[in-house]
Amino acid sequence: MDITGSVALVTGANRGLGRHFAQQLLERGAAKVYATSRRPELVDVPGVEVLRLDVTDPESIAAAAAAAGDVTLLVNNAGLTTRADLVTGELADVRLEMETHFFGTLGVIRAFAPVLARNGGGAIANVLSALSWFSTAGANAYSAAKAAEWSLTNGVRIELTEQGTSVTGVVLGAADTDMMAGYTGPMSDPADVVRAALDGVQAGAWEVLVDDWSRGVKASLAADPREFYGQLAI
Repeated sequence: MDITGSVALVTGANRGLGRHFAQQLLERGAAKVYATSRRPELVDVPGVEVLRLDVTDPESIAAAAAAAGDVTLLVNNAGLTTRADLVTGELADVRLEMETHFFGTLGVIRAFAPVLARNGGGAIANVLSALSWFSTAGANAYSAAKAAEWSLTNGVRIELTEQGTSVTGVVLGAADTDMMAGYTGPMSDPADVVRAALDGVQAGAWEVLVDDWSRGVKASLAADPREFYGQLAI
């Protein structure tokens, strides 16, 4: 996937990683960047084309796909955290996590897959999380939704191979964004996260493990889970 000259669309581009994606895509020579958000008035990246896109609203997704028929690179970044647990949390919050990360991402991919096919195949990047592979109190709904999105990423990669669309999963631990406000552990610079992600897209990587945390969590999956969770308790 050659980013130079591409036409990219980034979901959740009003802040955090999404804002960095929009900026760096322009810096790498993208011909056009659609920067989308539920609140488009908050997008402040110079040089982008702003669109409203709420990934939980099928009509909004369809309108964005109709307006951006020249897209060759789709970056599914939009997300949220309700900090809900599965047993004691509000079920509406659990559903919102799944509607956003799984059904929202899937809805955007389903709408833009024909667009990408018409434009030569192109590429998709899904922003995932190391929490796809482990759970922790206070983020269990998020973990479940991100696990579903990770599985979705692998599934759509298989389904879209025939039309020539590459699919990259971008997995990270914590990045220094608004979503992680109050977190006291080590965090990556969001600019570094996006740089690694776009390098992976450019190279056609299936998966980009951005940091030591994501690499360590994935490596732990082959072992007894009690070992990993025992370390978390220390």
